[in-house]
Amino acid sequence: MAVIWGIPYLLIRVAVAEVSPPVLVFVRTSIGAAVLLPIAIVRVGLRPTLRRWQWVVAFALTEVAGPWVLLGWAEQQVTSSLAGLLVAGVPLVGTVIGVLAGGRDRHVGTTGLLGLLLGLVGVAAIAGTDLNASSAGAIVAIGLVVLGYATGPWILAHKLVGVPALGVMGPSLALSALLYLPFAIAQWPTTQPSEQAIASIVVLGLVCTALAFMLFAELIAAVGPVRATVITYINPAVAAILGVALLAEPFTPMMAGGFALVIAGSVLATRGPSSGRSAEVSGSEAAPA
Repeated sequence: MAVIWGIPYLLIRVAVAEVSPPVLVFVRTSIGAAVLLPIAIVRVGLRPTLRRWQWVVAFALTEVAGPWVLLGWAEQQVTSSLAGLLVAGVPLVGTVIGVLAGGRDRHVGTTGLLGLLLGLVGVAAIAGTDLNASSAGAIVAIGLVVLGYATGPWILAHKLVGVPALGVMGPSLALSALLYLPFAIAQWPTTQPSEQAIASIVVLGLVCTALAFMLFAELIAAVGPVRATVITYINPAVAAILGVALLAEPFTPMMAGGFALVIAGSVLATRGPSSGRSAEVSGSEAAPA
């Protein structure tokens, strides 16, 4: 799962060089929905989903429709490595959301505050490697992506309890595809994209969306949401390695140090004031689906 959700940054970077972000999101979500929605209907049904349709819509907007188009737009201006490393800050934002929302996550303690501070310094170090006039807007967009990726799991954990994961993922992809259909029609490329771009889009839809969500649903069923979301700490590193190795993107010591601080800060922040089981619960709710 860490590899599957680490490679989209590379593939998005390749695809948006030839197609617009709305077109990419439409095709990707359409492929994913075409695979997952029938499986969801057969395996779990949509009755539980329909009973909480408002929160399914909210999840689709915060976890899929919003972040994916913003990420595509941002990667037209910044490297996939930088995008992946910045998204590593999701657990930090998830911790803040947990505190603001109250409940069992309302206290983070001294350790959690230290983690938030370390993570903030790490994000600043990563962003500072490419913060210029042409990419400042893209970095802000990635910040909104991080906010969405942190909000979606909170909705899943607090508002969609008891709804099967497939019953959320399939309809969310279908809703996102419908949302971007008119934009995709308006911005459909006038010339056929290259084979490399087409392959990237197909892999994004089949592997990084349909297969990924199926595996993630099975992983949650097998080990629970707490252990399943450990992949959060690995996939940004996968994104950076692929960007450097395949696209010859720059990777500086400051980016490496910043990423290490973000991971350390995330671990401390999601532990909260206590250890053990409560720490695991907090960590599970701060990681992106």
